[in-house]
Amino acid sequence: MTAKRRRLYLLIAAAIILGLSVTLILNAFRDSLVFFYTPSDIVGATKKPVPQDRMIRIGGLVEEGSVKKTKNAGVSFAITDLSNRIDVRYQGILPDLFREGQGVVTQGKFGPDQGGNKMFIAHEVLAKHDETYMPKEVSDAIKKSGKWQEGGKRATPKVSK
Repeated sequence: MTAKRRRLYLLIAAAIILGLSVTLILNAFRDSLVFFYTPSDIVGATKKPVPQDRMIRIGGLVEEGSVKKTKNAGVSFAITDLSNRIDVRYQGILPDLFREGQGVVTQGKFGPDQGGNKMFIAHEVLAKHDETYMPKEVSDAIKKSGKWQEGGKRATPKVSK
């Protein structure tokens, strides 16, 4: 075997190992990705396919009058981007800054249909950390719906079904 042929085999082996390594890394990375959606992305005109049984994030404003306590320290509420809404159920203690009309990001999965509506089962609820903060994705979604008012004020988050 010539030295030139040995180098060629070494390069081919290195390329195969590198390809396998990149494939494994990308597969591991794909499983840890959590995509962000707004209510309009899921039910509105800009409807995007939501992967089933996959952890996603939904952000928006907590709809006023939608927060209801359920059994076993649970709570249900609706997230809206002032155009559409998603019903959310959460089992656990809500953050101190969780309020109606404030920005929130929830992470979880869609549960089975309940009366024609899919319920989003949140595993984590993230509330804003001060009065003026709103997640960029949420403010972008509200701006896109045309209901954003400059100066930090926005329309009242009430959406009818």
